[in-house]
Amino acid sequence: MEVLGGFLIGFLGSFHCVGMCGPIALALPVYGDSNFSKILGRVLYNLGRVVTYAFFGLILGAFGQRLVLIGFQENVSLISGIIILAYVLMPRSLKSKLAQNYYVEETNKLVKKGLTRFLRSKSVSSLFFIGLLNGLLPCGFVYVALAGSLAMDGALNGALFMALFGLGTVPIMFATSLAGQYLSMNIRRRVNRLVPVFAVVLAVLFILRGLSLGIPYVSPKLHSPVNKTIEEVEHGSSCH
Repeated sequence: MEVLGGFLIGFLGSFHCVGMCGPIALALPVYGDSNFSKILGRVLYNLGRVVTYAFFGLILGAFGQRLVLIGFQENVSLISGIIILAYVLMPRSLKSKLAQNYYVEETNKLVKKGLTRFLRSKSVSSLFFIGLLNGLLPCGFVYVALAGSLAMDGALNGALFMALFGLGTVPIMFATSLAGQYLSMNIRRRVNRLVPVFAVVLAVLFILRGLSLGIPYVSPKLHSPVNKTIEEVEHGSSCH
C-alpha cells in the first residue's frame, strides 16, 4: 500500500511540478518532422526523470534497510512520517529560506549549466539526459517522496517507490510538454490542494506503522532482525 502511495504523491504533486519544471518541459527541442519523433523525445525526457528518482530511492531504501538490520525498524518509519508531516506543516516562508541555502543554489547552478548544454544539443538521446538532470533539481515534493522511500523495506522497494513516484508525474508532465498552454490553471490549483492532504495521510500511516500497535495492515507488530534473532536464541535456550 505504501509503495503505491509513491504513485499517488507523484500524480497529485505533478500539478505543482508543472509550475517548477513546466518551462523545461515546454522548452524541449523537437528533432524530426514526425509526431513520433516529438513523442519519443518526451518519453525519453520523462524516462530520465524516473531513472533519477529511482536511483535516489535505491540509495535511501538501502540506508533504511541498514537501520532496520540494527534494530531501528520502528524508528525509521516514525522518522519518515515525522519528516513528511513537518514539511507539509512548515510555513511557506521557512520553505523558501531552506531552498535558498548555499548547497541548493550551487546544485541549481550545476544542473542548469548541464540543462543548457543538452538543450542546445541536436541529438534525441540528449532529451533523456535532460530528464536525468531535471530529476536533480531541488523540489519539496520530491523530498517528501524520498522520506517515504527511506521507510521502504530495502533498496529495491525504495527504488520501486520512487520509480512509481516518477511515473505518477508523467501524465501531467507529458501533457505539459505537448500542449502545456491548454492545461487550465484552475485545475492545477484545485488538485494542488489535495497534495498536502494526501501527504499528511501517508505521514500518519508511516507514524502508525512505526508505533507498532498490532493493528493489521495499518500498524502491525514490527520485528527487527536483531530482536527476532534474540527471541529465537531465548526460545532455543528454554527448550533445553
